[in-house]
Amino acid sequence: MKAFKKVLSIIMVAAVVASICVITAIPSGAACTGAGLAEYALRAYNEGWSYVWGGSSPGAVDCSGLIWSYCGGDRTSMLSDAQANGRDWGYVSSGIPRVHGLGLSRPGHVGVYIADGMEVDARGDDYGVCYESIGGYNNWDCWFKLTAITYPENGWEEFNGDSYYYEDGEYIVDTSRTIDGVTYYFDSTGACSSKPSSSSSSSSSSSSKKSSSSSSNTASTDDGYLRNGSQGSKVEKLQQRLQELGYYNGAIDGDFGDLTEQAFKLFQQTAGLFVDGIAGNDADILYSDDAPAYVTEEKLTKKAETELADTGIEEEATEAEIPAEEATEEAEETILSYSLGDYADEVVLIQERLSTLGYLEAQPDGSFGEQTETAVKDFQNINDLVETGVVDAVTYEILFSDDALEMPVDEAKADTEKKDTAADNSGKLNTPAKVNSATTPSTAPNTEVEKKSAAVTSKSLAGVTNSVDVQKNAKSTNYEFLLWLAIMIVVMLITFTIVFTVEKKKQKAAARSRRFY
Repeated sequence: MKAFKKVLSIIMVAAVVASICVITAIPSGAACTGAGLAEYALRAYNEGWSYVWGGSSPGAVDCSGLIWSYCGGDRTSMLSDAQANGRDWGYVSSGIPRVHGLGLSRPGHVGVYIADGMEVDARGDDYGVCYESIGGYNNWDCWFKLTAITYPENGWEEFNGDSYYYEDGEYIVDTSRTIDGVTYYFDSTGACSSKPSSSSSSSSSSSSKKSSSSSSNTASTDDGYLRNGSQGSKVEKLQQRLQELGYYNGAIDGDFGDLTEQAFKLFQQTAGLFVDGIAGNDADILYSDDAPAYVTEEKLTKKAETELADTGIEEEATEAEIPAEEATEEAEETILSYSLGDYADEVVLIQERLSTLGYLEAQPDGSFGEQTETAVKDFQNINDLVETGVVDAVTYEILFSDDALEMPVDEAKADTEKKDTAADNSGKLNTPAKVNSATTPSTAPNTEVEKKSAAVTSKSLAGVTNSVDVQKNAKSTNYEFLLWLAIMIVVMLITFTIVFTVEKKKQKAAARSRRFY
């Protein structure tokens, strides 16, 4: 009997150890990729996951929990884990490799590099999961490859519904490749212009990038797609047309260089086309009779003078003699605009000014959140401005002028009581809106990075919907844990039943022996 009990004890200990090993290995055992992690992080942002300190399950995560809930690994020190295991890492200040799903690190915080200069991180109670430019709120120190993630070296990779092609550990951009007899084109973000065929699983040529680029030039010219690096008669024709329309003033040499690319981008912008510098189907518009010409200020002035001469009306000197500096300042003022969701150093100054005037109680942080928007509306209302919540040129000028009116004492008190009531009802004050754009220059908030941010975010809404495998990987931790917990309970119950039954039989046998004697 003693031997039987020992065997049962060993079985129970083995079951416990096996369960611990399996549960621990569940996250890291999943097929986790860099692109998958990037999609998973975007999903967390799009679904508005909450920040919970110590959280590591979908919907409630902290900074390291966001990564760990997808792929596992060393949660306490991810950068040190990568360094200790010989994984690639480097300083952000020296540049970030073109790799989806890299880890980002600064003292006490980690995040996920998405692509094209954007990142996602679970920031804090007041922000949740944020998506913004790499040069925004976080002052990242290092990038690194997570030990629990598999990163591609060569070949195709899918991300957010687009196809990317990796060479030497990075996806290629602004070029083309002929793979298995099919020529593919990749824009400045690395996304392929078409879906790869099933046979195009890897590069069909082991030649150098230079030779690949050379072959792509010929292919792009033959197929009608011209881009930086292309050469030939079609490029020469393109340059001539751009010169006729006033966009290009360089040499007609048939070499599609930086100057030609800039000229074509300017044409695309003027014509309202997608600006990528690639002369594809939109080249038809360039050669059409309706192609818009580039209009300079000098041409506009001459046109206005001609129209005035035709009508016989003389232009007033006050309108014609506006100094160039004043015209520049006026142009800058017309594009100055800060609104909900913006994040910039200039927003800090706006928040500090609103705080000084008594409209804002929150700590200035550079994030144009809901509290800042409410404060702006209050300021506009008191100062007889249109109540839009947007800091435009007029609002900005009055806000920083000596004539700016402070928040009246009674209204300030009422506003405080209103916020206190909201805090009592909801348990916390309204938090700032999530930062979802790049750091904004003071005179041009609608930057290219913001456009890319919006484009990637909109793609993620559609792409993540179809990423069933990613969601299964993320949720498998909880399901597997519950499964093994149930197995452990069953093992314990069976063991208890066996021991209880044996003891009962032993007691009955002993009782019969006593009656017999």
